Amino acid sequence: MTRKNMIAILISLELMLNSVDINFVVFNRFLFPGQLEGMMFTLFAIAIAAAETALAIAIIVNIFRVARNIDIRDLTKMKF
Repeated sequence: MTRKNMIAILISLELMLNSVDINFVVFNRFLFPGQLEGMMFTLFAIAIAAAETALAIAIIVNIFRVARNIDIRDLTKMKF
């Protein structure tokens, strides 16, 4: 991990998760063109990713309120 900003790390992880979801849709379309299981799984995965993002942003906001910084190298412990 070369990023040191928590928001940049979160955005990078979300981009990777979204690319996996797109791959699920594409593989479903090419392997099973008449079925919708891949798309339903993708919608479920997107919903889970949205909930995970909301939780991560809440944690980042709380860390910023206490530490006034969201750089990883400046945070030495998670309990403030």
